[in-house]
Amino acid sequence: MSRKKLIAGNWKMYKVKDDALEFIYRVNLDVPSKDAVDTVICAPAIYLRDLVKREGENLRIGAQNMHYLEEGAYTGEISPNMIKTVGVTYVILGHSERRAYYNETDETVNLKVKAAIAHQLIPIVCVGESLEIREAGTTDAVVREQVIKAYKDVSKEDALKTVVAYEPIWAIGTGKTATPTQANDTIKAIRGVLRELYNDAADEIRILYGGSVNVKNVEALLSESDIDGALVGGASLDPEAFLFLANAAVDK
Repeated sequence: MSRKKLIAGNWKMYKVKDDALEFIYRVNLDVPSKDAVDTVICAPAIYLRDLVKREGENLRIGAQNMHYLEEGAYTGEISPNMIKTVGVTYVILGHSERRAYYNETDETVNLKVKAAIAHQLIPIVCVGESLEIREAGTTDAVVREQVIKAYKDVSKEDALKTVVAYEPIWAIGTGKTATPTQANDTIKAIRGVLRELYNDAADEIRILYGGSVNVKNVEALLSESDIDGALVGGASLDPEAFLFLANAAVDK
C-alpha cells in the first residue's frame, strides 16, 4: 500500500519568536504541495498561535507535548483543548526526552494518545530503545511492549488517526543514526505489532523514523519500504534543510 510521506520537524526548546516567524515565511514559499507530502513543524507552545496564523496551505503546525486532562491544577502544563483551540493539527507524544527527563510512562502516553484523538488532534506516538537494549538484541520486544501499551483501548478507527515515530534513543541528537536497513527492520516489526492489534488497518498507519535524520541520509532512509517519513530534530531548525527533507519525500 502506498502511504503519503510525512516530514515532521521538532524544534524542541529552540528559536525565539522572530526566528520562528522568519522560518515559517521562508518554508511557505517553497514547501511541496500537501498532495505530495505532509509537512509539519512542532514548535514551542508559546509560538503556536502565531505560527498557525501563518502556516499557509501546505504546512501544518504541531505541538511537542500536552497533558491528558482537560483542565486542572497542573502548573506549567497545556491541555489538549488549549492546543486544539489555537488551530494546531499534530502533537508529539511520548518523545524519549519526555520519558527520560519528565518520567513519562507508557501508561501516561496511552492516556495522552486517547485524549489527543478525542480532541481531533493527530498524535505522533514515539517509541524506541536505548543503546543497551539494541546491543542486547531485545529491541523488537521492548518496542513491541511500548506500542501495545500506547494503543491500549484505542479502536481500529481511532488508530487510523495516529502516526507512529520510531526513534532509537541512542541516535537522537548524537549524530549517530540507524542504518536504513536497521530502521526499516524495526519499523516493519512495529507494523507487525499494529497488524496484530488492527489487522490490515496497520498498512494504513504511517510510521516515521526519527534519529539524526539529515540532508545526507534522508533519501536512503525514505527509500526503504516501510519508512513513511521522518521526525526530525536538528535538521528542522534550518529552513533550507527542512525544505530539502520535504522535497526528498516527494514521490518516494
